Amino acid sequence: MIGKFKIDTAKPGYKWEVLALLWIAFLLNQADRQAFNVVLPLIRDDLGLSDVLVGTIATIFNLFYAILVPIGGLVGDRFSKKWIVTLSILFWSMATALTGLSNGFLMIVLTRSLATGGGEAFFGPANYSLLAQYHTKTRAFAMSVHQTAYYLGIILSGYVAGYVGEMFGWRNAFYIFGSVGIIHAVIMIFRLKDKKPDVKPDELQMPEEKKTEKTGFLDGFRVVFKTPTAILLTLCFSGLIFVLTGYLTWMPTYLYENFHMDLAKAGFHSMFYTHIFAFFGVLIAGRLSDILGKIKPGYRMAMQGLGLLAAVPFIFMMGNSTALWAVYIGLAGFGFARAFFDANTYTVLYDVIPEKYHSSASGVMIMIGFGIGALAPVILGAIKGSRGLSFRFTSLSIIWLVCGILMVAGSKTLYMRDFNKIKHEE
Repeated sequence: MIGKFKIDTAKPGYKWEVLALLWIAFLLNQADRQAFNVVLPLIRDDLGLSDVLVGTIATIFNLFYAILVPIGGLVGDRFSKKWIVTLSILFWSMATALTGLSNGFLMIVLTRSLATGGGEAFFGPANYSLLAQYHTKTRAFAMSVHQTAYYLGIILSGYVAGYVGEMFGWRNAFYIFGSVGIIHAVIMIFRLKDKKPDVKPDELQMPEEKKTEKTGFLDGFRVVFKTPTAILLTLCFSGLIFVLTGYLTWMPTYLYENFHMDLAKAGFHSMFYTHIFAFFGVLIAGRLSDILGKIKPGYRMAMQGLGLLAAVPFIFMMGNSTALWAVYIGLAGFGFARAFFDANTYTVLYDVIPEKYHSSASGVMIMIGFGIGALAPVILGAIKGSRGLSFRFTSLSIIWLVCGILMVAGSKTLYMRDFNKIKHEE
């Protein structure tokens, strides 16, 4: 009877079910993160915290996540990706629910920054690697569809967390998001399966000890730091995360304080325009990436750089406009342009890294990106007191200007050399 319900992972349609399962998981992942940012003013007032302290909570979350994510990448290359993804969702969802019980700075750091951040650290590398294993010819498009969960999760959280926080208290927002995550983890236990590796003809004669050779902890660092394209991508990914972390943490508060919105509206409007335009932008970019990538793979990195450069004037607009409609245009343009970076991040990385190191290399890139990005909330929290909210967003545009120029240059000088090296080794 049990065999009747056995899942055939070789069926063409199953790779799209995997995408759907991971899409929902990623949506919950991002909704869970943004819930804290949306109800941040309520937490600050209820627990009597300063702006620097609430920024510190977000910074510790990202730092702890960054420290653990390389371990998550290593584990993702050595063990079952299905169980790593599923158990990480279960763990962080339970930690999210427990965040609602926090009664002070130390407890919220423990439940939010350490427990939730630690649980999420194991999700990303295994999640992207598993998706890439199921999608080869459709990789950029599948990654782009997967990325839409990020945008919708933040939009959903922006409104729901704000509404629940104002109507029923900020604690209930964490109870709700945590409970939904636990339910989805149970579903994934039964529906998600690992991808069986494809065995190449030359591997049939390979010695058994070579076949079972496991990835070492430092292998992910070694393969990233010896690949110039991966180094450049990691550096600019760090710039991306720094700006996004600063925006996600402080934009709801910016609208709440500067335009006197209630919390539900501030949470919704601060996230909606950016992420709905990013939703459509990433689908366009993903399809365009698959088309241009067949002509010349280096165009993918060029798309990333041009996306960052196009976003620069919109970042300036959203932080310096006195009219709400202008702020919304800035948010929308910022979202649409950044989607061209998002659509290509892991496709570019996996183009220049051997498949056996995909999860480990992802972990290294995420670690460095979030390690640097973790500084944004506390730095911008300190800037708020001396220079104001508008200045903090203006300063972020300079980071993307530099990263955009580097990415365009790298697509012309580094990418194809590293890409061809991998193809030759395969």
